Amino acid sequence: MADLKMKTTAIVLAAGSGSRMKSNVKKQYMELEGKPLILYALEAFEKSFIDEIILVLPEKDIEYVSREIIEPQSFKKIKAVVAGGNTRYHSVRLGLEACSLNTEAVFIHDGARPFVDSDILERALSAVKTYGACVVGMPVKDTIKLADKDGFAEKTPDRDLTWLIQTPQVFLYPEILELYEELAKRENELLAANINITDDAMVMETLGNRRVKLVEGSYDNIKITTPDDINLAESILKRKK
Repeated sequence: MADLKMKTTAIVLAAGSGSRMKSNVKKQYMELEGKPLILYALEAFEKSFIDEIILVLPEKDIEYVSREIIEPQSFKKIKAVVAGGNTRYHSVRLGLEACSLNTEAVFIHDGARPFVDSDILERALSAVKTYGACVVGMPVKDTIKLADKDGFAEKTPDRDLTWLIQTPQVFLYPEILELYEELAKRENELLAANINITDDAMVMETLGNRRVKLVEGSYDNIKITTPDDINLAESILKRKK
């Protein structure tokens, strides 16, 4: 059981354009079994031990989502709905800045992952209490090849040491906030060095002094990115019923 004495905040990221979905409707608002995709993650955090939720959206969508999706559900834990930035890590920083200052652990989650559940959240909380930083993921099932710039196989990493990384990614709040503030100051320097930050763990790995623990998530904890993912998500929902 989670330690309810630890103040926890979930940042749910839904500020992307979803261009790979090739739909006129942004993926976070597409319906999955008759319900907007973003609702699944929000409901999971609402029902969990999480104390508060920060939802990050495109600025022009905030009024619509607040009126049509959030208000009808009577969420009690959504503390703020904030506008995202140009990139994922810009959006994360804006979400971090909106958290209550007494937050101790922050769960950063992709709103396009509808199947986060209480078991995943409990394991992540336990890990962040022990290690200070963790990411949810699963060991890969297939052999992975690293390619060179011309598309030829260059290296085969040990499959037993290779993980598929998911969210939430969980950190002690004061530490990750400080690192994101440093990232904002050094962004151009890092880009010039061809360091492209693609997830929150990479911020800790690049700028922090703490190793990031890998925590078992679920193979069902997929990210909805393409039309095929919608079909897969529908099959997962049917199986879970």
